[in-house]
Amino acid sequence: MKHSKPCTVVTGGAGFLGSHLCERFLAEGHHVTCIDNLLTGNPDNIAHLLGNANFNFIQYDVTNYLHIAGDVDYILHFASPASPSDYLKFPIHTLKVGSLGTHKALGLAKAKNARFLLASTSETYGDPEIHPQPESYWGHVNPVGPRGVYDEAKRFAEALTMAYHRYHGVDTRIVRIFNTYGERMRLDDGRAIPAFATQALNGEDVTVFGNGSQTRSVCYVSDMVEGLFRLLMSDVTDPVNIGNPDEISMHDLAKEIIEIAQDYTKHKGAPSKIVFRDLPQDDPKVRQPDITRAKTLLKWEPKVSRREGLKHTMKYFAEKLNIASRS
Repeated sequence: MKHSKPCTVVTGGAGFLGSHLCERFLAEGHHVTCIDNLLTGNPDNIAHLLGNANFNFIQYDVTNYLHIAGDVDYILHFASPASPSDYLKFPIHTLKVGSLGTHKALGLAKAKNARFLLASTSETYGDPEIHPQPESYWGHVNPVGPRGVYDEAKRFAEALTMAYHRYHGVDTRIVRIFNTYGERMRLDDGRAIPAFATQALNGEDVTVFGNGSQTRSVCYVSDMVEGLFRLLMSDVTDPVNIGNPDEISMHDLAKEIIEIAQDYTKHKGAPSKIVFRDLPQDDPKVRQPDITRAKTLLKWEPKVSRREGLKHTMKYFAEKLNIASRS
């Protein structure tokens, strides 16, 4: 089907980041096709878009042959389980969507002469020996550990993307996404912020793995989407880190979330206590992006402070849990 508007395909478009990207490209005047098999995506994330004449949803597994009728200008490949609990639950599919799914999406980009953006990850750096992590760092990954199904799938996807770029001349982009949070995260997705938030909102003990000294750098979703859009529209073909370099320990993040949770009424007793559990195998001790390349080449850096972003996110989680604000 021939469209007068730019045509954009988002695989994994019913997921957390994918759904925000669908919104952004609709706002930019694109016709958007969202493809998702709903393994970890949620149709509620895109329900508000279904009445839009420029939005099309296809429930489909992109590890199979991928065909879209008509013109395609941009492909954003975001299909993959993306949290440890998901990719440990679906290890084979995680490997398949990173390999076969990327292959099919790149094949579509080649056939349609479309620009292709691969959603890679900071997990390609593994448990890093260099801090913060620049794009030139090749990583420290355990390929046979439980997290290897995600780490190595994304590393392979990067290699495949560059092969299509060099051999077939496909116009490709690679983003290494660092920890991102915001509205539409699943409450049960196993990542730190939704886990801490739901425990704190319910007045339960907040579970921190290890001694809490391990660090993450968390980026609010609106900043991430802006960075992704700028990268896609740039001419940068080498990998680019997108994330917020404001580093925080897991213990301090838990404390901050417990404090913000006190603005809600379900649990009116004392604030949640922090309890510690064993650190999972190969869990990175540090994670912080070097965003020099993004700042220089994309003129991008995050704008939303962690506390502001966490307040927006906590409001979303509280609404999902039917918890009212005190204010």
